[in-house]
Amino acid sequence: MTLDNRGMEPPQPMIRTLNQLETMTVGEVLTIINDRRPMFLYEELDELGFDYVTEPQQDGSFKIIITKRGE
Repeated sequence: MTLDNRGMEPPQPMIRTLNQLETMTVGEVLTIINDRRPMFLYEELDELGFDYVTEPQQDGSFKIIITKRGE
């Protein structure tokens, strides 16, 4: 699944992403696209047990690929 959070004002991208993370199962992947690097989200992902990779995009946005780790 991909969430395009571009054009949203904070904290909407964070809230939208966290809500989607709650529904994910182990091994599932979520891709988000944000206008900014989601610095506060990284701490949440670490605490909740998600792996992530951030890829800066040519248009200045950031694509973050998030995977739920196993227990």
